[in-house]
Amino acid sequence: MNWSAIWAIYTFEMTRFFRTISQSLISPVISTSLYFVVFGAAIGSRIDEVEGVQYGAFIVPGLIMLTVMTQSISAASFGIYFPKFIGTIYEVLSAPMSFLEIVMGYVGAAATKALFIGVIILITSFFFVDIQIAHPLAMAAFLVLTCVSFALFGFIIGIWAGNFEQLQMVPLLIVTPLVFLGGSFYSVSMLPPVWQTISMFNPVVYLISGFRWAFFGVADVPIALSLLAIGGFSGVCLATVWWIFKSGWRIRQ
Repeated sequence: MNWSAIWAIYTFEMTRFFRTISQSLISPVISTSLYFVVFGAAIGSRIDEVEGVQYGAFIVPGLIMLTVMTQSISAASFGIYFPKFIGTIYEVLSAPMSFLEIVMGYVGAAATKALFIGVIILITSFFFVDIQIAHPLAMAAFLVLTCVSFALFGFIIGIWAGNFEQLQMVPLLIVTPLVFLGGSFYSVSMLPPVWQTISMFNPVVYLISGFRWAFFGVADVPIALSLLAIGGFSGVCLATVWWIFKSGWRIRQ
């Protein structure tokens, strides 16, 4: 394993993150704080509790998941797309590195960025609502797994994208709506039976449900299904990345 090469890619990406700290960190935190004000204060004043949890606290896991998923995808997709755009990707491909080492560098940096932002938002939430984390280790594990799996997904998007507009297409048109419809601001059990069944086809439901269970011990789906969903998603993304490097699709072509 070429740890020096992995570290070089990782530190380069993290340095770029801290150079644009206002856009990379402050903007997501401010946006999430507005969600707390609008949903926690305005709507929370009309909804007392959801499944025995104060509404302002109930939406915290969903808000963190919303930010972490979008930031993981954005960081990873731009991280690999930009070298493609300026042509430096060929220097990386010609270096004595395996595809796994390249992925570890880019995906590791993107996951770290998203994890950092997620932790900051979690800390920020304590200023708005009273939160007790029932299973802190499970919460940390879900957060890390989500960052890594969606960074892998973002890596695939960055390779697929042919322009900067396409980089934003999937997060804005697919991921964000799925998160909003995945129980971020409500419990799936509050929906009519038909919509509860439809919601089970939304993969984000399983991630948010598992993450919320780690906070409050309540979930819309069994925790085992949540773990299976995120594990399966990570496996599919990793297999796709392996195929991309093996075939050279959108990299060497």
